[in-house]
Amino acid sequence: MGVAEAADRAGYDGFFLPETWSFDVTVLLAEAATRTRRLHLGTGVLPVWSRSAGALAMAAATLSSLSGGRFVLGLGASTPQLVEGLHDVPFAAPVARMRRVITQVRALLGGERVPLAVTTGARPLKLNVPVPPAVPIYLAGLADESVRLAGELADGWVPFLYPRSCLKGGVKLLAEGAARTGDPARRPVIAPSIPTVVDEDPALAREGAAWFVAFYLTSMGSLYRQRLVGFGFGQAVEAVLAANSPKFRSAVPPEGEVLLEELTVFGTPAQAGQRLQRWYAAGAEFPCLLLRPQLTPAQVTVTLEAFRPPLESSTPPAP
Repeated sequence: MGVAEAADRAGYDGFFLPETWSFDVTVLLAEAATRTRRLHLGTGVLPVWSRSAGALAMAAATLSSLSGGRFVLGLGASTPQLVEGLHDVPFAAPVARMRRVITQVRALLGGERVPLAVTTGARPLKLNVPVPPAVPIYLAGLADESVRLAGELADGWVPFLYPRSCLKGGVKLLAEGAARTGDPARRPVIAPSIPTVVDEDPALAREGAAWFVAFYLTSMGSLYRQRLVGFGFGQAVEAVLAANSPKFRSAVPPEGEVLLEELTVFGTPAQAGQRLQRWYAAGAEFPCLLLRPQLTPAQVTVTLEAFRPPLESSTPPAP
């Protein structure tokens, strides 16, 4: 919780935790709620396969209460590798799953009975807790229809490993989804999750950023590399795959350098700050900086200090 407390003191706007195959982040965020005062606390993101809509709504209501209304519920489809390899659940029809879960969670958090979609003969229940203040729901999405769904139903869009130069195209997809609602003013917050590595030694910072890119392209199934190929980065993806075969080496060769620039923020504090500004210029409003695990206190300090000025202009989560 040291990072959350330090970020709270430094004036950051949010502290989001992704749930992968490690600790239960809802428990960790409950602790963070007791140790911070101003940060928005969020899941970045929870897979829609690992908990029922009822369990997600109960967690969101609990964390909203504990944090005094500072909680943001981030949801996403995750990847087949994680969903099937850890949760033993078939990864099928992810957009339909996300639509159903968001609809059910919103109903429950609004004090309504859950709109049952599977056990339709049962008596639908509602949460036995006071209705919390509006909990923002952010949705991760890479595929076009997932992005449209975020535009239609979510308060924020959390693209991960989505090329910076392609964000404007993603905003158009959000607008297409928002148009389904008939509300011309509807516009989710653009909150990309960006792998971030800061070090006084630029070579070490690049090594850390290369680990992020190489790991997700080689070890987390085909989803990310297929999307990047679709965005026109096929040669760079092939170069990364070749550099890490037959053994993973955390390598991004010069032919894949464009992926580091498009997908991550890295470098010395000055360099990293400049790279983050490019994300703002591309349309990011609430960038979520994904840090490496197990950073030392000194590394946390260097990272937080590197971004304090740019983050003063960030947009808080919308209800």
